[in-house]
Amino acid sequence: MSNKALVKHYMTKEVITVTPDTPNEEVIKLMKTTGHDGFPVKTNGEVIGIVTAFDLLLKPWDHAVKDIMSTDIVVADQEMSINDASRVMFRMGISRLPVIDKDGELVGIITNTDIVRSHIERSTPMKVNYFKKTLEQLYGIKTKLLRMKVPTEKLRPTQDKIYADELQGRTYELKRGLAEPTITVKSGERYILVDGHHRTVAASRLGYKEIDSYVIELEKDIKLGIEKTADNEGIYTLDDIKIIDDAQHPLIAITRSLRKDNKLGS
Repeated sequence: MSNKALVKHYMTKEVITVTPDTPNEEVIKLMKTTGHDGFPVKTNGEVIGIVTAFDLLLKPWDHAVKDIMSTDIVVADQEMSINDASRVMFRMGISRLPVIDKDGELVGIITNTDIVRSHIERSTPMKVNYFKKTLEQLYGIKTKLLRMKVPTEKLRPTQDKIYADELQGRTYELKRGLAEPTITVKSGERYILVDGHHRTVAASRLGYKEIDSYVIELEKDIKLGIEKTADNEGIYTLDDIKIIDDAQHPLIAITRSLRKDNKLGS
């Protein structure tokens, strides 16, 4: 992907729309079945408004969409950069932008969830490239970087424990399509999980057979140091990872303790 991430790269292309004459009761049903809280209003191929849960809740009840929809809306061109779109959404306090092409036709919708996903996917490669260079320097070998789906059952974990609260968070992210890819090293026929243990266990529990991953493929089969450590600790499969239920993740615990200390000192 190019350095300039565009709206068209992250927008949802299959957009559910309603018409001005759609009954508001139908809109409520759509919200319940789809989980979306707003829909563009379209007529003759043109976006003329948007109807959201706020319109239904805060405006006097009326029969049709045309009676409550917002007509003063902002739309984004599909060639707009993600950064510009996020600035517009932040400044205007909106959570979604209908996306149009050069002819003004609706081609997608971009939401704040898509914005978050775009930043996650652009930050992860920096971490991957750093680890890739480290492996090349440490072992004096060449590597190849791939983006692929890896079968969860083939992943060799290298971490002996994860935290229940963070596992819950990663489960939520996976369901919403927000989870960043894991980082895996392929040495010989082995897939060694380097980063993303919470995500992988969450994916396995959700029944996902594969997980999105950046795979660093080594030019020759090498037993990594983290593999040897995992061997010593008896960590071979995801079932060998201990889930800590009675302790928070260290960073969360630190944050909470700081907040508690601030209250005591105030």
